[in-house]
Amino acid sequence: MPSPRYWREIPQRYRLEASKCKGCGKVFFPPRLVCSSCKSREFEMVKLEREGKLITYTIIRVPPSQFTDQSPYAMGVVELNGGVKILSQIADCNLDKLEIGQKLRIEFRKIYNEGEAGIICYGYKCVPA
Repeated sequence: MPSPRYWREIPQRYRLEASKCKGCGKVFFPPRLVCSSCKSREFEMVKLEREGKLITYTIIRVPPSQFTDQSPYAMGVVELNGGVKILSQIADCNLDKLEIGQKLRIEFRKIYNEGEAGIICYGYKCVPA
């Protein structure tokens, strides 16, 4: 992920902030400017729940260059308590024992280094609860 994009996404990435539409109550992560349901432009910031369940996943065996030291690893869609779905790497687990419906929690972790002398990118990963 290029540095400018990384810095723009810090509030969502570090504090798990989402936007909740004041018109219909739908929650968006990452935050949006226009509600896809009611077209409202009025939102309030909310913090996401930190626990949820695994909806689906895949095992990455041939990763992008930034993640070669982590392969194989799992990426999954996690439905947080409250209904918001996120895509996240699943860490600290036996890949053979992952199950749909498994309880997970979000932790703040190092994601990767940007280049040899670049910044260290942090974000969220999910781990078994």
